[in-house]
Order: sequence, then structure tokens, then C-alpha cells
Amino acid sequence: MNMNATKTQNASDYNQNRSPVTGELPRQGEPLNPSDDFIEYVSAYARQKPGTAALWCFGVGFILGWKLKPW
Repeated sequence: MNMNATKTQNASDYNQNRSPVTGELPRQGEPLNPSDDFIEYVSAYARQKPGTAALWCFGVGFILGWKLKPW
């Protein structure tokens, strides 16, 4: 078993599942921007896992194209 791969995987799991740091939370009285946060999250996910993001885009496009039937 490759110990370096396991350490790297554990470190990335920790970073993805950690609770937010105080600086990452919006301050009280500051407006929330859920759409901007969602776009930032999806962009970061696509950078980390481009194959999975591409399959999701293909699947959503296929379903929409099938349901809309442009032909």
C-alpha cells in the first residue's frame, strides 16, 4: 500500500470536512451572498475533480436535451 497516497487522501479529507475558521464566516450585519458562494464552491470542486464535474455537466445536459427535445 502506498503510504504517501494515504496521507495525501487523509489530508484532503480533513480539509474538505473541517469546520470553517472564524475568518471564513460572514460578520454579523454583512449580507449573505448564497449565489456567489455556490458558484465559488462549484468552481473549486471542478478544479479539484474535473472528471466528475465534466460527467455531471454531460449528464445534466443530456437530461435537459432529452426533455426539451430541440429536434
